[in-house]
Amino acid sequence: MADKTLFITGASSGIGAATARKAVASGWNVGLFARSEDKLKDLVADLGDKAIALTGDATSFDDQTTALKTLADKFGTVNAAFANAGRGTSQGGAEGGDVDDWQAMIDLNIMGLLKTVKAALPYLKDNKGHMVMTGSAAGRRHISGSVYGATKWFVHGYAGNLAEEMKEWGGRCTVIAPGMVNTAFFDEPKPDKLQPDDVADAVMLALNASELNDVREVFLMPRG
Repeated sequence: MADKTLFITGASSGIGAATARKAVASGWNVGLFARSEDKLKDLVADLGDKAIALTGDATSFDDQTTALKTLADKFGTVNAAFANAGRGTSQGGAEGGDVDDWQAMIDLNIMGLLKTVKAALPYLKDNKGHMVMTGSAAGRRHISGSVYGATKWFVHGYAGNLAEEMKEWGGRCTVIAPGMVNTAFFDEPKPDKLQPDDVADAVMLALNASELNDVREVFLMPRG
């Protein structure tokens, strides 16, 4: 059986890069999509010929459709996509938030994810493929005034809706919901929290599940 191929947004660092490493180690080909061309090239140099760098902006539907076509041309098909690109806000709360900052976050966390789904579905439908999304513990509970958390509530709700749509043709959709993860998302290191590898393990758990197993959500929290 030929190796499967995974498209990852936000792939240049953190959860995306960790997932790329785990996927290649598990036998997958990977398409690494992000804005940082240099970081992507460095990662591809580490991963070898099972990886390809796909430079682009997740808020651009054209960038994503072009990247997916390039990936499919390279490896023959695309079996799974991981909508991982996202960001937070510098100001918190409804009253203290900045409207332009909210708009940029919504453009990426919500519209960027929707564009990944729409761009990837034609490929996934051909092989009963798998859509994975980065949700959050913040999308499972209420946090005072958090607009970021509300974007993740959208991801969780939409993931369930998409799972029902994809089920009609044998596809699968999983939302990965981590608590605090030690990534560049935070200004200070968080060594006692989840590590990117922990989240990548959750992604691979879903992707490598048996054909009988439709993993709808993986919810993981730091023990500390």
